[in-house]
This record gives sequence, C-alpha cells and structure tokens, in this order.
Amino acid sequence: MSQLSSDLPAFPMQKAKGCPLDPPPEYAELRTERPVAKARLWDGKEVWLITGYDEIRSIFTDPRISVDNTQPGYPWLSEQAKTVVLTGGVTPVGRMDPPEHTAMRRMLGQGFLVKKIQGMRGELEALVNGLIDDIMAGPRPVDLVAALAMPVPATALGWILGVPPADQRLISLVPRLFDEDSGLDGAMAARAELFKYMEDLITLKESDPGDDIISTLVGYHRQGELSRPSVLIQSVTLVAAALDTTRSMITNGILALLQHPEQAAALIANPDLAPAAVEELLRYTVVTEFASKRVAAADIEIAGETIKAGDGIICLISAGNRDEKVFTDPDTLDIRRSPRQHLGFGAGIHTCIGKQLARMELEVVYGTLFRRIPGLRLAVPFDEVVFRNTFDVQGAKALPVTW
Repeated sequence: MSQLSSDLPAFPMQKAKGCPLDPPPEYAELRTERPVAKARLWDGKEVWLITGYDEIRSIFTDPRISVDNTQPGYPWLSEQAKTVVLTGGVTPVGRMDPPEHTAMRRMLGQGFLVKKIQGMRGELEALVNGLIDDIMAGPRPVDLVAALAMPVPATALGWILGVPPADQRLISLVPRLFDEDSGLDGAMAARAELFKYMEDLITLKESDPGDDIISTLVGYHRQGELSRPSVLIQSVTLVAAALDTTRSMITNGILALLQHPEQAAALIANPDLAPAAVEELLRYTVVTEFASKRVAAADIEIAGETIKAGDGIICLISAGNRDEKVFTDPDTLDIRRSPRQHLGFGAGIHTCIGKQLARMELEVVYGTLFRRIPGLRLAVPFDEVVFRNTFDVQGAKALPVTW
C-alpha cells in the first residue's frame, strides 16, 4: 500500500471543539482505515502516524526502532521544541538505544524500586492531606493546579532526587520550561535555570551524599561508569520528564471525574476503586500525546505498509487507548474496568521508569481529594478551562474549583 504525498493530512490535528480530553476525531478514522499512515509536519517533512493499539505495541517493542532524536528523520513538532530539548553532546536516557540505554536504566532504576516507592506512601498521604487542609481552609474558588497538582509531584520527586525539604523552586521552574506560550526566550531561560538548579544539587550531593538518585549517579561517576555531564543531563531529564506529566495527569484526571460525576460518586462510595480508577484515567485521558516519537533504524513491514529506514514515526497513544478491538466501549470512562494493558506509560524497554511513583501519587490524590471534598465542582464552565500549549504534554493551565 502507498499514500500519495500530495494528499497527506497536516499533523498535529485539532481536537473537536469542547472535547479537550478526547483525541482528535481523525484518529478513529485512521485507526479503522489506515492504522499506519503518513502525515505532514509543520516543516514539510513526512511522518508515519501509528494509531492502532497492536501496531503501537509492535513499534514500542521492535528493536529496529530508534528513539535517537539526533537522526535526520526524527519528527520534531516545532522549531522551539527542537531548540529547547536537551542537547549538549550527552544523550538523555529517554533518547538512548541499547546497549547504552540498558546500562543507564540500570543506574536510574535503583531510585524507583517498588519497595522504595511503597515506603514513601505514608509521607505522600500526609502531604496530600496537608495540602487539602490548606485548600479547605483557604478562599474559594481555588486553582487545583497550583494548590495540589504541582506540589505533589514536585515534593515526591524531590524525595527521590534528594532535594532539601525547604526548596520549592521546582514547582515554578518546570512548567515554564515546556510552555510554548512563553516563547523561545522564556523557555531557554527556564532551561538555563533548571540546569543551574540541578548543577547546584549535584555539587551538594558530592560533598554530602544521601539515599537518593542524585547521590547514586554521583557514585557511578566516581567509579568511572558515568561522566559528570551525564550525571547532570540524566538528572535534568528525570525532572523534566516526571513533573510536568504527573502534574497534568493529576489535573486531567480530576477534570475527567468532575465531568463524569457518576464515576466520582463510585470512587467516593468505594475507595478500593482508586487503583482501577488510576488505570482507567490513564487510558482515557492521555497527557503525553506526542511524546512517543521514533525513527526507523531499518526497513519494517507493518499493517501492509513499509516504513523505510530513517523515516520518522509518532505513536498516538490516545488513539491506541481508544481502540475498540482491545477496550470495550472505549470512549466511555468506566473506573471499574481496570485496563492494565493501556499504553499510558508506553511499553517495551522505554516504559516510563517512574510509573510506580506516578501510580501511587495519582491513587492517593484522586482517592483522598474526592473522599474529603465530595462536593467538589468546577468554578467555571467546562469550556472556559484553558489548556496549555506545550511540546509533548497536555493539561489544563489552571483548574478553578469550589464546593
């Protein structure tokens, strides 16, 4: 099969008006008719869009597919994204292929061991309850992005990284790094701030190491297994990848539950549904819509199409998560279904390294918030909620609520 280049749709595609949590309607058409199809990017380059669940999993697990964003065919979505994304001669773990990726995941994985993450649960519950105490004691309406969705992942990641408890700078820094509305100058200024912030933290851990991931990376550097610049790049990558995604998932999940009050009521009535609710919300509302970009390292045949070596690929997770061949009634939010096979964390060797931490944060936030404030509701009409214009991560800029 082939597709005439003169008749390619433009990508990204627009979401339907009033449906910011749903994928663009064209995704369903592509998934049904051409789950592997070409589109045209802003710079005129062609890219393969993968919309079928099985096809996406195939791409994620195929060793002939590369995540190396220095390849000429890598599908950048804007000039600003290409400029701001981490560069400087050191490859971040998310853009490494094996065997370098295997070694780097081994080093980083020590900070995200399941036992270590579960040991943080009590502290996380106390943090969330404290933030909700402040919310309930303060004025209404309140912006849940600033009051809850950002402080939770920033604080929890700080525990993993070894950030001093009183240091709150990450809360304001990371959103600016990925906000296209700030322009290239604003994004580059935030990038420089983040690098300086992490450089200072690494220097601190060199003289005063602890039981945290930065200290672990510093240890590998001292053993000669990791360069000093790589310690910095991998540390910055963890921050940039983890904070914005979790903030947006907290925000969008709350918004989805507010838009489906029967689902929120079910969660309030049965708190044991929280783990299933997390999985369903990760399936239903995808925040990393454009993050799964790849390049073919060799020719591959998939769904009747030939993807040539060097071709750019974008796996549209939200389309795969709405695939009716895998999920019954996929456009319906149902927190009782517990779809553990969703693609919200990716699949294969590049599965999100922090997924257990993210799951725990989401479970605690959703369960605690709706239990403690069962009358929670939007303080503005749904269509007045403004969504951010970012490179890869989608989420509401603010979420004003009352009760």
